[in-house]
Amino acid sequence: APESLMQALEDLDYLAALDNNGNLSEFGIIMSEFPLDPQLSKSLLASCEFECVDEMLTIAAMVTAPSCFLPAPPGTEEIARTRWRRFSHPAGDHFTLVNLFNAFKAATASPTQPGNTEKWCRDYFLSRSALSTAEVIRAELVEIMKRIELPISEPDFGSEENLLSIKKALLSGYFMHIARDVDGSGNYLMLTHNQVAQLHPFSSYYSTRRSPEWVLFHEFSISEGNSIRVVSEISPHLFAELVPQYYFSNLPASESKDILQEVINHLAPASATKEEEK
Repeated sequence: APESLMQALEDLDYLAALDNNGNLSEFGIIMSEFPLDPQLSKSLLASCEFECVDEMLTIAAMVTAPSCFLPAPPGTEEIARTRWRRFSHPAGDHFTLVNLFNAFKAATASPTQPGNTEKWCRDYFLSRSALSTAEVIRAELVEIMKRIELPISEPDFGSEENLLSIKKALLSGYFMHIARDVDGSGNYLMLTHNQVAQLHPFSSYYSTRRSPEWVLFHEFSISEGNSIRVVSEISPHLFAELVPQYYFSNLPASESKDILQEVINHLAPASATKEEEK
């Protein structure tokens, strides 16, 4: 459909993947080297700047592979949720996926249970096939990074600086996927088209007492009850710092946009001072 094509071109333009003539920019050409969604390619490339490549490679592989969470058999849903909670990270689902992948790798390499990762996955209601696929995808992405001579930073997962860097890398690509809990009850209003969505049941925030106000999400699914999947908390200040101004100005009017505009106005004097210092 022409509308879909125009929307796709607009999204690529927001991601700085196109030049003024509508052709791929130099940055867009590098993005196209990766067999990933453009937003994910942008986040992966941004991770080179923020020095969190190792972690972003894992996140990219995990969200590209099928979901590793298996539907729990009737009557075992709470057991499954308790087992998954072991991997939960307070910063959100993207970070939980890193914990999951690292735990799977550790189980695979464990000398006490060689070849017994199938049982480990069964115990935690996880798909061995999906996790193995993520492992293959990650290895392929590493090979592409090496081929086009992009730096791969050392793993530093868990430090405050690293967590902030990952959020910055994610926001660089997914600034179009932001939602706000408008009433504190888990009803998230998406910035792009003011549609309401709920957290997916596989989210680490699901059924918890605390729902973050502002979130970045990987995808929105109408078929699964208007839910947002793979969700992590972000601050409006971080969003205001990284969002392209021409994208923000095109957002539909909303209370959320007004709140963000106040944050941007507050940050503007500081940004001007930094430019003068440069």
